[in-house]
Amino acid sequence: MAEAALEKLVIAISSRALFNLDEEHLVFEEQGLEAYSAYQIEHEDTPLERGQAFALAKKLLALNDIVSEPFGVEIVLLSRNSADTGLRIFNSIEHYDLSITRAAFCGGESPWRYIQAFGCHLFLSSEPGDVKKALENGVAAATLVSKPLNHSSTPTIRFAFDGDAVLFSDEAEKVYKSEGLAAFTASEQAQRKEPLMGGPFKSFLSALHLLQQSIPAKDQLIRTALVTARSAPAHERVIRTLRAWDIRLDESIFLGGLPKVEFLKAYDADVFFDDQETHCELAGSYVATGHVPHGVANEPTD
Repeated sequence: MAEAALEKLVIAISSRALFNLDEEHLVFEEQGLEAYSAYQIEHEDTPLERGQAFALAKKLLALNDIVSEPFGVEIVLLSRNSADTGLRIFNSIEHYDLSITRAAFCGGESPWRYIQAFGCHLFLSSEPGDVKKALENGVAAATLVSKPLNHSSTPTIRFAFDGDAVLFSDEAEKVYKSEGLAAFTASEQAQRKEPLMGGPFKSFLSALHLLQQSIPAKDQLIRTALVTARSAPAHERVIRTLRAWDIRLDESIFLGGLPKVEFLKAYDADVFFDDQETHCELAGSYVATGHVPHGVANEPTD
């Protein structure tokens, strides 16, 4: 990670997640690369519409007006476009007054390989293959699967996380999947004082927690919540795990299997991360949602 960014929260966002490039992508799929390139150049002075990650990016960058150096947020743009066709993207960044200065335009190849070089804590994309590669290389990543949303206008950024296979490893979820609820509950009770291993989003949560602590107490501009299907008595191991990590969550919601959507709406989440596609599909109509293709729930079935 670059020395200047050691204390910053660095988030990589793909161009198709930051902006709505559906129409342009359709040109590429139906007419090919040459037609796509001509279309982008012809429209390079026309700002792109906001994408799924736009509102979150805008809120995150606004934190830099509150937080003092060396803390803060940096957003890196990653794109499969070439620099030539990507000029429209940078023009759109300028149009919306987003303070994004670093980018990688990869000329049709996957940009995931630059994530670690930029020192990113999180990667948000609309390309599942790129997300899986990032996760395999130890970077928190999610595929945005939301529908167009009306985003909250409040400055506070509310993150919501599933637990098993997102913040924590999928060790407990494997027991549940293979042996059922009773075995899962018994296993968690027996190991209630043993912290869970970290999942793919542990490092991101740690960096987010550090940023949260750098914000003046009077400005509660970041809030975090665990939204998990777990219930008592399986809650104890989760609480002890976070305590062992020295990480504080603002809210912890143990649903005991209830659907998550109404709780995410009540929490007013800006973004929600979950490993299970069914949960993501339900939440995506109301909350910006990132599918984390990690763990036993995402393993192929026969």
